Amino acid sequence: MIKMQNVSKSYTFKNKTVKVLNNINIEVSKGEIFGVIGRSGAGKSTLIKCINLLEKPDTGSIIVDGLDLTTVSKDELRMARQKIGVIFQGFNLLNSKTVFANVALPLVLQGSHTPEEIKLKVANLLNLVGLTDFATKYPKSLSGGQKQRVGIARALATDPKLLLSDEATSALDPQTTNSILELLLDINRKLGLTIVLITHEIEVVRKICDRVAIIDNGSIIECRNTVDVVLHPKHELTRKLIIEEEVNKYLEQVSDFYKFHKTDTNHLVIVSFLGEQTFQPILSRVSSHSGMMFSILKGELGRIKNTPFGQMLIELKGDNSQLQKAFEVLHEVGLNYEVLN
Repeated sequence: MIKMQNVSKSYTFKNKTVKVLNNINIEVSKGEIFGVIGRSGAGKSTLIKCINLLEKPDTGSIIVDGLDLTTVSKDELRMARQKIGVIFQGFNLLNSKTVFANVALPLVLQGSHTPEEIKLKVANLLNLVGLTDFATKYPKSLSGGQKQRVGIARALATDPKLLLSDEATSALDPQTTNSILELLLDINRKLGLTIVLITHEIEVVRKICDRVAIIDNGSIIECRNTVDVVLHPKHELTRKLIIEEEVNKYLEQVSDFYKFHKTDTNHLVIVSFLGEQTFQPILSRVSSHSGMMFSILKGELGRIKNTPFGQMLIELKGDNSQLQKAFEVLHEVGLNYEVLN
């Protein structure tokens, strides 16, 4: 569906040239949900803007649904963009127009639809995003999650083949974020839509992405299946994004009533469960086999796309020989674990 080949992009500011994208090579399959994650300033937003040529790359080609957008005319590009929907972080709704009018806007601008066709189309889209009763309301009366649902409906108005999401959930609370991600999954299943989403949140990637690329300083440092990246991060930055930053954030949250002090007999370990392992009493086996005591400092149960996934941050207490026996159990059952310094 998408093929970015040797794409580079630089900006010049006050006689200084900064390379934002450096020789990007990415392929996204039809019907795939593809994530791009990285820290602020890594080049994520520029990358997604290049896909529909809102930013024109300095070098390279960008092929979307068989068409190289870097070589087409302005009219051809305009037609191609009608098949690429965009969801914005800041919603970008027109406050002077109703929900109905906001969703209908792309169809009105196309100028090829009758009022009856527009009415039916918008009604179907509002039903899809769960806002049937909000057609006559204005954006100022909506919550953040409802505004984003309007933005999603508007992005789908022209029947796009590709949906681009630029930090669409970063301004939302966790519960609303989950509802929006579930909606995107539902749209992906029902419409077979290809989705590319930019995010700095690994939780977003875990929940809905088939594959993920990690970008740093304008370069792709990893690009693999989400399960492989989450369980076996290869690059040091990937490891920090997925493991260390989350652990440090959690330890900061509990610092008022819990202090971890590293000694020779206590160890911080993060253990990841996948599939049926998620529901097994494995820590009991670890304790009985090794004689170690453990405290669960963090635990979560979710999924990586459709696969059950669990993760725990635990403090193991015991000497090194006991620690090795604990690892024997984890290795025997095929669990992923990592000792944190």
